[in-house]
Amino acid sequence: MKKMGLLPKLIIAIILGIIIGRLAPAWIVRILATFNGLFGNFLGFAIPLIIIGFVAPGIGELGEGAGKLLAVTAGLAYGSTIFAGVLAYLVSSIVLPTFLTPGALNVESTNPEEALLAPFFQVEMPAIFGVMTALLIAFTLGLGIATIKGDTIKNFMKEFQSIIEKLISRIIIPLLPFHILGIFANMTYAGQVATILSVFARVFVMVILLHITVLIIQFMVGGTVAGGNPFRMLKNMIPAYLTAVGTQSSAATIPVTLAQTKKNGVQDGIADFVIPLCATIHLSGSTITLVSCSMAVMMLNGMNTSFATMFPFILMLGITMVAAPGVPGGAVIAALGLLESMLGFPPTMLSLMIALYVAQDSFGTATNVTGDGAIALIVNRISGYRLR
Repeated sequence: MKKMGLLPKLIIAIILGIIIGRLAPAWIVRILATFNGLFGNFLGFAIPLIIIGFVAPGIGELGEGAGKLLAVTAGLAYGSTIFAGVLAYLVSSIVLPTFLTPGALNVESTNPEEALLAPFFQVEMPAIFGVMTALLIAFTLGLGIATIKGDTIKNFMKEFQSIIEKLISRIIIPLLPFHILGIFANMTYAGQVATILSVFARVFVMVILLHITVLIIQFMVGGTVAGGNPFRMLKNMIPAYLTAVGTQSSAATIPVTLAQTKKNGVQDGIADFVIPLCATIHLSGSTITLVSCSMAVMMLNGMNTSFATMFPFILMLGITMVAAPGVPGGAVIAALGLLESMLGFPPTMLSLMIALYVAQDSFGTATNVTGDGAIALIVNRISGYRLR
């Protein structure tokens, strides 16, 4: 069980949660709801720390690059991420209403037959400061680290990042399956689980198709700029895609992404700079998933999903996920603060987002790293090189 991946654990947790919700008495479901309440409150306490622990060092590291090349690469990566998020919004706005009913899932229903069971008790765990304060502190520290020459704050933030990584990998991630189990047991008891499962399957298909579409667009642009056949170059990146599907890690896939990018004719020096950098800052696949899944959950709860609501969220998502925790589901963990503060997600909806996201995390990561090859093609041309 210890070596089992997070996705299989979550699938088992969902199945067990449905069984418990159907067969177990209310007091067992309330015990699980009590654990959910404690875990959700702890997650709320940890979110600002996660933001500072990853965003500040991530921004600080960007300042160590090669000037103009860094700015060009970061700009292209951010633009690609925002484009993917906007495309996901547009497609979700059209497709999601065709198979889900707005308000069909109300996590705060006042109808006793549809309401989730309350925990036996709650323990308040207030965060040390709010999410927006954490973002401002992270941006200030990150820009400061990138600007000044001293190493004291930089080293402190790296050690703080290591502490937060341990918090996520040793506490939050291992407890997530139990949290999801409790959520699904409670929703099954309240008669809401059928709605969620049908949404799971259909959103998953839509997201994968969006991933493929974005990759085709990225390589058509990259191939046009670089002067190569986009479909041949996209085909060359398939080993990187498959490696990322297996590892669920952009960092672990860097050697393969690097080799395939050079095979596409990108200069060694450009590839050596762009690919490791984009593994951290180019998150088009993850953004597609987060935007699509968040809109599905919001529509099910009858919430506002207008462009005016979602576009600022997409813009912030491209920044906040910089240096997202290098664990399965790390991007959604990094985005929890935005989901809570900008979209108004309560703990139950945050849990659903985690489950929806992790279900396709490997495909989002694969889209991220494959798209890095397209960014490298453009940077290679801007730098004055032609494909070898």
